[in-house]
Amino acid sequence: MQQVNLIQMFPGYDIKQNQALSAYTNTRVGGPADWIFWPKKLAELKDVVRYAHDQTIPVTVLGNASNLIIGDNGLSGLVIFLTNLTDITLDTHTVTAGAGAAIIDVTQVAAEHSLTGLEWAAGIPGSVGGAVFMNAGAYGGQVAESLVSADVLTPTGEIKTYTNAELDFGYRHSTVQATGEIILSATFALAPDEQTAIVARMEDFNTRRASKQPLEYPSCGSVFKRPEGYFAGKLIMDSDLQGYQVGGAQVSTKHAGFIVNKGDATGSDYVAVIQHVQATVQAKFDVALEPEVRILGK
Repeated sequence: MQQVNLIQMFPGYDIKQNQALSAYTNTRVGGPADWIFWPKKLAELKDVVRYAHDQTIPVTVLGNASNLIIGDNGLSGLVIFLTNLTDITLDTHTVTAGAGAAIIDVTQVAAEHSLTGLEWAAGIPGSVGGAVFMNAGAYGGQVAESLVSADVLTPTGEIKTYTNAELDFGYRHSTVQATGEIILSATFALAPDEQTAIVARMEDFNTRRASKQPLEYPSCGSVFKRPEGYFAGKLIMDSDLQGYQVGGAQVSTKHAGFIVNKGDATGSDYVAVIQHVQATVQAKFDVALEPEVRILGK
């Protein structure tokens, strides 16, 4: 892997070597990546992905790095951030957005054009690609409800389009999680509505989010999936785990479903807290908590 020099192979491309991923993640944790690449356009992404495939270089794609934990030893191979692929376009009642666009920005564009259907995402700090990948959802809404199609890049550099049905959406699941394909863009079908009503709903969701969630600290968002018949946050709270801390990672005292970085957390700290929470809730309530957050690397 280290014999390859991607900077020399692709002059002019925005590629860095041996950079700590903690500088780019919402949790502010994560060791180095062999290579980090920020494609400025689709042609660059195709070039590098095809080369990585031919050279069997592992590829990890990150959006806004908001719903993941990266281990202290970092990630081998190539890490791609799609944060330059941010175009947002409208066609009557549909909105198409690049994978790197912030989902918050898409909700703002929809609201400006009096289109409803994405208000639930008004405060989610992720990217469009990440939202589709995870079938993100909040406040009763989710990606699957309005997504029409998504374009993806295959490991061999080909573009194909998935329909909503082909993405096989489930709770925090899409088929792309298993294919190794890179989401390039997504198209959402929305509906006309009064702009004042749309904005009011967005403001309500954001007010509720700010009052309940520990937005003042770095975090990976909601850590656990909702167990059937329960709420993860309440199980954790009823297990007296709020404030539980390993190193700099702490179960939030504001919302038990979040683990925050109090200043010097590592990936290992996060994983230790997650495992302790899982073991404690399992022992007390016989409920298995499954992480919603992606845990990558070692």
